Amino acid sequence: MLPKERVAAIFAHRPTDRVPLYMGSFSSRVASAILGRPRACVGGGVVQFYESEALWNGPAAHAEFVERAFQDAMDLPRVLDLDYVRPSYWRLAEQPTRRIDEFTFLYGDPDGAYRVMRFDPETELYQVVDQQPRRETTMEDIERHVAELEASLAGYTPSESLVKDWQRAMAVHGGTRAVHAFGIGVGLPYQDAAWLMAVTLRPDLIRRYLDAQAERACRNAELLGRVGARYAHGGGDFAGTHGPNYSPRAFHELMLPALQKVSDACHRHGVYHMFASDGNLWPVADDLFGASGVDAFYEIDLRAGMDLRRLRERFPHLALLGGISSHTVHRGTKRDVVRETRAALDAARELGSIMVGCSNLVVCQTPMANFWAMMETLHARR
Repeated sequence: MLPKERVAAIFAHRPTDRVPLYMGSFSSRVASAILGRPRACVGGGVVQFYESEALWNGPAAHAEFVERAFQDAMDLPRVLDLDYVRPSYWRLAEQPTRRIDEFTFLYGDPDGAYRVMRFDPETELYQVVDQQPRRETTMEDIERHVAELEASLAGYTPSESLVKDWQRAMAVHGGTRAVHAFGIGVGLPYQDAAWLMAVTLRPDLIRRYLDAQAERACRNAELLGRVGARYAHGGGDFAGTHGPNYSPRAFHELMLPALQKVSDACHRHGVYHMFASDGNLWPVADDLFGASGVDAFYEIDLRAGMDLRRLRERFPHLALLGGISSHTVHRGTKRDVVRETRAALDAARELGSIMVGCSNLVVCQTPMANFWAMMETLHARR
């Protein structure tokens, strides 16, 4: 079977000749070691910092960055012989106003509203370290944001730019590998306490916010289906090791209707609705993986109890992607990595409809010996 045929079989719940392989994401440092070239333009905050540097250095430098980022993303599945292709990584196409030092940029008006972001080479994080005005989010802010999002829907038609990276990736890999798209995510700003407070105090606002997000996702799903994108990554982090950041009742009443709307739209247009979140999702699993109509779960957090075998037993209709913990590849021994990789492969072969790989980011401090132990085991036992 071709890689793309294996992936299609996973979603159709048919047998495959070998277990298909996928990787959630790569840090730049690990990708650089894989590709044998420095400053690979993949990952999270590091890519945003590299893009800010490129924008600061002018249009030619930015155009070079864009091409380099695309090429790095395309080369990783080829070098590692993966079945499933991620077409792009997190970008920040915002022109900095000022470069403060080697790792720090200011965005916005230095004399008005601005934010300062700093890159940490050790962790590859690019985070806000200062901003003006400094104040906590209020309910009035949330109400204003929701109203603006709703108003933006009046003239919203998804642009072809939404599928540009997918189309370019298909031109490179589409003949042999499956390529996923983006654009159907629905979720809350879970790191902002005010939004989580609003789930309890102003559920009407949260319902409007999620419904507006779902409406945008539905329109995006129509475009994805029209251009032939079958696998759409959505979802949004909302849980930790001990469970969701808000109650199962709130999920049922607020999030579930939005997800059902997106699933219905995806299915009308021949698109699989795929959901991702870290953390322990068992308290809402029946709604999230059953009633919502979601077709697949990726970013499976094994350390939080999201086990492939238990998921398959409880939700036989669900396609599963992952099974190997980033934490194990990062902090475990080679023996730990091999053991966990074998366990995921065994589950995939026995139970079916599972694509195996590292569920989330292969972090920048990951020992390359551990990474290669995972890859060698995957290819030897798939």
